[in-house]
Amino acid sequence: MNSRREFLKGTALAGATAMAAGCLGPGAAKCSCLGAPMQGFAAKPLKQVRVGLIGLGSRGIGASHRLPMIPGTVVTAFCELRPERVQMAQKWYAQQGLPQPKVFLGPEAYKAMCDWDGIDVVYSVTPWDLHAPIAAYAMEHGKHVFNEVPGAETIDECWWLIETAEKTKQHCMMLENCCYGEYEMLALNLIRQGKLGELVHGEAGYIHDQRKLHYGTKTMWAPAIKDMSLKNPDAPTWCIDKFYAEHHGNYYPTHGLGPVCKYMNINHGDKFDYLVSLESRQASMEHYGKTCYPPNSWQAQRKIKKGDMNLSLIRTALGRSILLEHDIMSPRPYDRLNLITGTKGIARGYPDLYLAWEEQTGDQKSHDYLSREKTEEIRQKYKHPLWKAVGEIAKKVGGHGGMDFIMDLRWSYCLQNGLPLDTDVYDLASWSALVEITERSVEGGSSRQEIPDFTRGGWKTAKPFGIVDVDVSKLNLNKAKKDNEQQTV
Repeated sequence: MNSRREFLKGTALAGATAMAAGCLGPGAAKCSCLGAPMQGFAAKPLKQVRVGLIGLGSRGIGASHRLPMIPGTVVTAFCELRPERVQMAQKWYAQQGLPQPKVFLGPEAYKAMCDWDGIDVVYSVTPWDLHAPIAAYAMEHGKHVFNEVPGAETIDECWWLIETAEKTKQHCMMLENCCYGEYEMLALNLIRQGKLGELVHGEAGYIHDQRKLHYGTKTMWAPAIKDMSLKNPDAPTWCIDKFYAEHHGNYYPTHGLGPVCKYMNINHGDKFDYLVSLESRQASMEHYGKTCYPPNSWQAQRKIKKGDMNLSLIRTALGRSILLEHDIMSPRPYDRLNLITGTKGIARGYPDLYLAWEEQTGDQKSHDYLSREKTEEIRQKYKHPLWKAVGEIAKKVGGHGGMDFIMDLRWSYCLQNGLPLDTDVYDLASWSALVEITERSVEGGSSRQEIPDFTRGGWKTAKPFGIVDVDVSKLNLNKAKKDNEQQTV
C-alpha cells in the first residue's frame, strides 16, 4: 500500500526531501517538522483573492454566488463544459452588477485557466475523479487549490497531491464544509474547554437518501461525463457509472469524519492507525429502480455493486476509536452522527444537539442528557467565536445552514492575512485515502488495513487545530445577503 513512499523511511533521503521543499535552511523555523513541511505553512498575504471556479453544477453555482459576498474575494474566471451553465452564471453576475469572469470552456479548459495569471486560487467543484488531476496541475502552475470532497480517490493520488504541494509551496485544502457547522464548532469549543475530558470515541457518517438524485431524470447532479451534450438528461449520473456500479467501500467519507478528526487532533497529536470495513448487501438502490421505473428502463435493469450501508471502525495511534458510516441508498432521514465521547461526557450534534457530562467524576450527571433549556444555555455560552462573529450573516446567506459561507470566509481571510489554513494537504490525504482503504477491507472480508502516515511523523509535533476566528473589523460584509441557490442539506 505504501510502496511509493518506502524511500522516505531513510533519514538522509527524508532530510533531502525536506530541504527540497524549503524546510531546511533560513525558512526552517516556519515548518512544524521535517516530515510534513506544509503543516503550519503560511503563504505571502494576498491583497485580493482572485478565484478561478471550475464547475458550475449545483454546488458550483452556489459557490459562484457565495464567493463575491466575501470581502476581498473576486471570481475572475469560470471553467465549465456546458455553455448553458456559464450563461446562467453570467446572467446572475450581470444582475448583481459584478464584473464578468473570463470564460474557459471545454473538457481540459482548466489547464488554460490555471496557466492564466488572472487568478490566485482554483476552486474545484467537479466530479470526484477530476479532483486530484486538476489540483496537481493548478499547484504546478502556481495556484492555491480548494478542492471539493473527497480530495482524491486513491492512496497514490493522495501522495501525488502531498508531493506537489510540498514542491510548489501551494496550499491544497479540501472544502470540508461540515467542519464549520455550528454544532460541530460548538463541540470543538467544548472539547478545547475541557468539558468532555480526555477523548476516547467518535462517531461520524453520511446518511443521505440519494436514490431519486441518481435515478431521477432532471437531477440536481451533473449527468454522466460521457453525456456532455445533455442530449440525454435521463443518463445515469457519474456517481452510478463510475462508483456505485463498480466499487465497494465508502466513497464519501469526509463529511462526518472531518469534524471528528478536528476534535481528536488527527495529524496534529494523533493519527489514524488502521481500519476494518464491513458492508451490507445491496438492496435499496436496486429495489428503487425496479419499483419506480418501467421494466425496460436503465434504472430497473441497473446492477449496483456497492451495498446499502458501509460501516468502518478506525483505531488511532493513541488508542481512540471512530465509527464511520456511509449510506446514500436507504429510505431514512439525513444524518451525520457527529458524536464524541470522553472521560467526562458526550456531545451529539446530529440531527439535533444533545449534551451530557459530569462536573465531578462519578456524580452520575452524565446518565441523562441535559434539559433543552440547559442545552440552549450552553449553546449560547460556548458558541464558537467564528459563529459569534459571523453566524447570523452566514445563516442569512445560506449554504448548508451557513457553514459553506463560514468555510469560504475563513480560508479567504487566512490567505489575505498570511495565516496557515485550518485544513492542510495531509488532512486531505488522510481523510480521502479511506475511499480506497475501505474498499480494500470490504473486498478482503473486512480485513484489517493499515492507514498510511501521510505526515511522515509530523503528527507527533504538529500544533492542534485551535479555536480560530476572524477579525470582523477587517471585514466589510455589507455584500452578504440571502441567496436561493445555496444548498440546504
